[in-house]
Amino acid sequence: MTLITLRDVGIRFGETALLEGVSLTVAPGERICLLGRNGTGKSTLIGIIGGDLEPDHGEVVQRQGLVVSGLTQGVPEDLMGTVLDAVCSRMGERGRNLVKYRQLCDQHDACGQTDPALQKTLLALQHTIDAQDGWPLRQQIERTLSQMGLPMDGEVSTFSAGMKRQVLLAAALAAEPDLLLLDEPTNHLDMGAIEWLESFLLKWTGTLILITHDRMMIRKLATRVLEIDRGAVYSWNCTYDDYLQRSQARLDAEEKENARFDKKLSAEEAWIRQGIKARRTRNEGRVRELQRLREVHRNRRDRTGKVRMRLEEAERSGKVVAEATGIRFAYDARTIIDDFSCTILRGDRIGILGPNGAGKSTLIRVLLGELDPQQGRIKHGTNLKVIYFDQLRGQLDEQKTVQENVSPDSDMIDVGGRRRHVIGYLKDFLFSPQRARSPVWVLSGGEKNRLLLAKLFARPANVLVLDEPTNDLDVETLELLEELLLDFSGTVLLVSHDRAFINNVVTRTLVFEGRARIEGYAGGYDDWLIQRPEPAAAKPEKASPAAPRKTPPSDAPKKRGYMQQRELDALPGHIESLEARQQELFNLMADPDFFRQDGEQIAEVKRELDQIEKDLEAAFSRWEALENI
Repeated sequence: MTLITLRDVGIRFGETALLEGVSLTVAPGERICLLGRNGTGKSTLIGIIGGDLEPDHGEVVQRQGLVVSGLTQGVPEDLMGTVLDAVCSRMGERGRNLVKYRQLCDQHDACGQTDPALQKTLLALQHTIDAQDGWPLRQQIERTLSQMGLPMDGEVSTFSAGMKRQVLLAAALAAEPDLLLLDEPTNHLDMGAIEWLESFLLKWTGTLILITHDRMMIRKLATRVLEIDRGAVYSWNCTYDDYLQRSQARLDAEEKENARFDKKLSAEEAWIRQGIKARRTRNEGRVRELQRLREVHRNRRDRTGKVRMRLEEAERSGKVVAEATGIRFAYDARTIIDDFSCTILRGDRIGILGPNGAGKSTLIRVLLGELDPQQGRIKHGTNLKVIYFDQLRGQLDEQKTVQENVSPDSDMIDVGGRRRHVIGYLKDFLFSPQRARSPVWVLSGGEKNRLLLAKLFARPANVLVLDEPTNDLDVETLELLEELLLDFSGTVLLVSHDRAFINNVVTRTLVFEGRARIEGYAGGYDDWLIQRPEPAAAKPEKASPAAPRKTPPSDAPKKRGYMQQRELDALPGHIESLEARQQELFNLMADPDFFRQDGEQIAEVKRELDQIEKDLEAAFSRWEALENI
């Protein structure tokens, strides 16, 4: 049975229709990837399908009882509290009642005495949750968080953008939807999280509609491709690679048809300029046909041109670009880079890989000389002309216009040894004259990335340092950027979580593996997967009676999984908080007045202290077990 049906749906913002005449159906079990250039209406279409947007005309029919949930591109500002509360609060009234119940329980425990009014409120809320079938929802949420390796008591406000998006994804999955809508789910995720997401979605039995520019993810997941082009939606029931061929064949056929149409229109225009010799019926019909052709041509939406990027290369640098020997760098007590040595030669294209927070951007800044290492030395080569693409886009002034960011003092700009008007140059990066005069803060993420590329590529360089340049760029622009980097004869340092981009561009990788350890490999992402060493076999852990599991054969190598690595990384902070609380209790018990309190209060402190000691022992044992994997 069809889940969603769209009939002749259209919506417009301003004078141009964003979507027009869209008709499609979504069947159970499909994994649909929604493709199109930036700004073509992909997020709008998902909003219409999910019921968040009303179309200007047309009909949207959902199957009765359909459960839809999704993940939007941004991170809402109201995402706060513990992970469990943040997920519950996004699950409607049932979830909000669960959050309120936990807060009231905490309030009751803090009182230390029975509060009749509070007790009555708790009892009433408990009956409400029972009636709403809320407790199974709580178990469902906890199960999802456990599967994703997210700490239920973790404070969301301290999380990175990538971790916050995982919390939002957990809320979408915990709803157990029939239809899951994901808008750029890989944004801010590192490669380990992306691989986990792919694996999960491949096993998930629900229906998926996905917007992503990650070509490797599209190839693995998509069973059907929807392409948005100039307001129309084209459906391709095939793999991504087949879609590329069929879509190009459609564009080629359209181009030939337009050429025939334009030739006919030109001939009719030439005829009408000669004048009508007699007002015969057939001539009047020909005039009406010409008017129709003019109207068709006027309403035709030609395809937007491609980005025309060109990089001005500076004179060649010396053979050795940078040589690092025995480098160590740390922030306070945390070591980021330890005993790292490498030589970067002219023409190298090096990809820097690692999880979020590992120190990839820090490594780049150390190699460029922006940060001084605490140990070791960096020797730079001669005649280096470096341009640096910063993932935070700090080189853009949000309050100035697009044009002013590229050429602040003049309407002309020197590019490739010749003078060009800045508006003409920006057209190469798909900025219309009107858009070029807009302030930067109104631009989308993809437009800001294109603007930063335009700003940087106007300067000659022989060393390119690109920190996450692929975020928010559509597939066509990504492929053009790949071609530019492959043709560039200088040196490239690239940080990216786009695995296909890494595979297609780099000649070797530097990978953060373990604590502050960086290893080098030949080739790209897939080559690293083949070359990286398998960890030694771990000692089998004793199975818990409450959670029995199979122990792998002793001769089979074990590899620490992504979630296990996340758990290992979180353990030091967990242990530190336990030890801090333990010290607070020791100080409390050292107070002479402590033992003059009520016996129950003394016993409660001792029970908490005993529990902390047990938790510390368990945490250290778990740390040792994970370290041995």
